[in-house]
Amino acid sequence: MLETQKITAHLPKGLLKKARKATGAGITETLREGLELLARQQAYKNLLALQGKLDLGIDLKALREDREF
Repeated sequence: MLETQKITAHLPKGLLKKARKATGAGITETLREGLELLARQQAYKNLLALQGKLDLGIDLKALREDREF
């Protein structure tokens, strides 16, 4: 089981209502989904920052020739 932390948060009622409506879940699950989304977005930004900076040593031409359709 994941380790959890109980928190108290002051959130705008309207924002929480919209978020809960979007998720169709309770407060805890809605907050969890929002936090997970933020973490995924940051991971994606970090990967995009690496674009063109890694040399994977892959011969794309050879890979394309090897394909059978």
